[in-house]
Amino acid sequence: MSFVKEFKEFAVKGNAIDLAVGVIIGGAFGTIIDSVVNDLIMPVVSAIIGTPDFSNLYVVLKEGAGVTANASLEAAREVEGAVVFAYGNFITVLINFILLALVVFLMVKGINNLKRKEEAAPEPDPGPTETEKLLMEIRDSLKKQ
Repeated sequence: MSFVKEFKEFAVKGNAIDLAVGVIIGGAFGTIIDSVVNDLIMPVVSAIIGTPDFSNLYVVLKEGAGVTANASLEAAREVEGAVVFAYGNFITVLINFILLALVVFLMVKGINNLKRKEEAAPEPDPGPTETEKLLMEIRDSLKKQ
């Protein structure tokens, strides 16, 4: 089998196409979750705790020359000799992950519930077959005798 033929069979198989569609939708879904976190959740959390921007939250573990308490994260990182523990962006990424995992869990749970309902639905009884009808007639006639 030629390489081109093998590749064509692989590329048009349902699994490869399904994977490609899943990756594309997953990327778009990740963007939606980022927007939900950054535009809807983080402003509410920021209003409650009083920090308007989580990305600049950090702690200086080792001070270098010229690090001030009010410096931005970028400025603190640029100071020579300073060691900065930047936890703000991690909080945002963690919230993104938790929301994404929750939404995926709810989607899978919903799909599983739909599958269970389809499996549990009994097929309608088609009634007796012609052979069964004939056997019932024979039985009934034997009972009369």
